[in-house]
Amino acid sequence: MTAPDDQAGVRVRQEWREAGTRWTLRCAAEIVGDVTLDQLLPEWHFRECHRRLTNAPVPALMTAADEVTWSEVAVMRVLMGIRSAGRLRRARDHRIVDDMAVAGFTVLARSDDELLLAALGRPWAARAGQSPPLRGQADPAGFFAAFTAPGWAKMAMNFRASAGELTTETRVLLTDQPSRRAFRRYWLLIRPFSGLIRRQWLAAIARRAGRGAG
Repeated sequence: MTAPDDQAGVRVRQEWREAGTRWTLRCAAEIVGDVTLDQLLPEWHFRECHRRLTNAPVPALMTAADEVTWSEVAVMRVLMGIRSAGRLRRARDHRIVDDMAVAGFTVLARSDDELLLAALGRPWAARAGQSPPLRGQADPAGFFAAFTAPGWAKMAMNFRASAGELTTETRVLLTDQPSRRAFRRYWLLIRPFSGLIRRQWLAAIARRAGRGAG
């Protein structure tokens, strides 16, 4: 992976090689500081939102979002294990956010009220090959935002806390029409399970936050 600066010092050139293929990405500027979901993926083809009312304070909710374990979201542990064909570790005491890295998701930002994860991948494909990595990039958010190579899904999700409410939103942008069609078929199949997972995930975060606040 190389990222030499342009002469102007503003544009960033990034290359990544996998199986003989090279992608060159250009972005207008680095994303600096705590990037938000709206900044990272302002447009999308598919979107899913869920919310849960809670009396837990915002700091406790954000801590719980980071620390909730598989044992607290049993249905997710089972369904993600099936989907990942055993690649995703599912020890009951593992933090879910940590293990999501095995599925390609990288934490791009943690702020006082938002936790943001993102991934590049082909979730519809049984053998998707190695995805362009976000982890280890000098500017992971910039790499993700600038990525346009055809045949991939740009996936971002967050947890956001405000007074009395915890929400999660997932956005997916496909980089070409064939991948968009493939993801649509995949989405029709997994959408009910995805919603179930996210609702239970929110419930587990709220419960843990409530215990911590008490």
